[in-house]
Amino acid sequence: MTTEWLKRNISILSWLPTYNRSWLPADTIAGMTVWGVIIPTSMAYAGVAGLPPQFGLYTLVITLLVYAVLGTSRQMCVQPTSATAALVASSVVATMVATGVVTDALQIDPLVYQQHAAALAIMVGVLFLIAGFARLGFITQFLSRPVMDGFVTGLAVYVIVGQLYKLFGVEKPAGSAVQKLFTVLRELPDVNLATFAMGASALALLILIPRWNKKIPAGLVVVFGSIALSSMLSLSATYGVKVVGALPQGLPSLSVPVVPLESWLQMIGPAIGIVLVSFSQSLGVAHEYADEHDYEINANKELNAFGIINGAAGLFGGQVAGGGMAPTAVNDKAGGRTQVSALVAWSAVIITLLFFTPVFSSLPQTVLAAVVIHALWHTVTARKLKNVRLESRTEFVLGVLTFVGVLTLGVLQGMLIGLVGAILAIILRSSRPHLSRLGKVPDAPGAYSDIVRHPENVPVP
Repeated sequence: MTTEWLKRNISILSWLPTYNRSWLPADTIAGMTVWGVIIPTSMAYAGVAGLPPQFGLYTLVITLLVYAVLGTSRQMCVQPTSATAALVASSVVATMVATGVVTDALQIDPLVYQQHAAALAIMVGVLFLIAGFARLGFITQFLSRPVMDGFVTGLAVYVIVGQLYKLFGVEKPAGSAVQKLFTVLRELPDVNLATFAMGASALALLILIPRWNKKIPAGLVVVFGSIALSSMLSLSATYGVKVVGALPQGLPSLSVPVVPLESWLQMIGPAIGIVLVSFSQSLGVAHEYADEHDYEINANKELNAFGIINGAAGLFGGQVAGGGMAPTAVNDKAGGRTQVSALVAWSAVIITLLFFTPVFSSLPQTVLAAVVIHALWHTVTARKLKNVRLESRTEFVLGVLTFVGVLTLGVLQGMLIGLVGAILAIILRSSRPHLSRLGKVPDAPGAYSDIVRHPENVPVP
């Protein structure tokens, strides 16, 4: 193994020796700011994935360190995301039902579920590594952006609807997003008013604090403020507000998930979909900030980085992860220049796990729901498909079909509709190439152009 080979494949070796020490204060501040964002969101997205909150924190132990070492984006933060969390939840349940591990999606052993979620993360990691070895970094160019927009918007609505029962303090619903919404509406007469007041207040503060002062870490203020209020008023014991409960203290340990071979094989299909969605989103985030700061992203290195990240996350009690839009934006706005900011955030996460997890035991579940809803609301209101309608009716229809499919049929089914639709659109366009009849351009010897657009051209017999 030569030094040159190591520099080519381990990104930190190429930029850390030339690191400008004058950047350290800005990177440190950015790292602590990122920590204030990723702690509550990662715990919340663990809940979206159907996992205990500590699984989100365990994932950060892997993602922040490994991506800082191997990743090629200087600003991107890798953590559990809304897309990966929702896909994990739907994929694991579908796998367990298909293989006969469970017959009722609402009667699932949490420990068995966690083993399957870890196995799915490992499967996703393996597929990322295979794609990286085959140098398939170009593959996302074939994914239709309107289809992805439709899928991500539908997924955001799906996740938000899935959090409403926590916000109102009612029983957890089952079924599609539409079915869950109607179930929650029917249960509103039984709403826990203390739970709703806590969740609604948290959501309001998450919206208002950044408008008042963007430098204040709203998520951290709301989370620790709600913990203090929950402890002082004994919200769980007195008013029946559901809280996170005791979290294990310390770092995650290495453990190979015990899952039947049939489940591993059943996961391959969903894992391929997760890889496509996660990588296209992550690469989009990485390119956005690379273009802004004038440097290059190596897609194949990114595949390898995400392969190791997800494989290791599965082995150390974490969940599937991808590039996070919100923490990356926060990192950039806070002045993050390099992945040193991620290493600072990683150190803060380690300290949190070693010493401060007992603090989170009184954190109301409704506040985590508010964190998720706030994080995803901008995705719902972005109206990306509205712009697509003006450019391509076909792409707009595909995006809408994907959006509706996610809400009515389910996440995996909606994703399949989008992927199949995108492939069919490519085939259709390829089978009907645009043909132009050329004519000689007057007074320009040897020049030809489309005779329909330029009737003055001289037709060629």
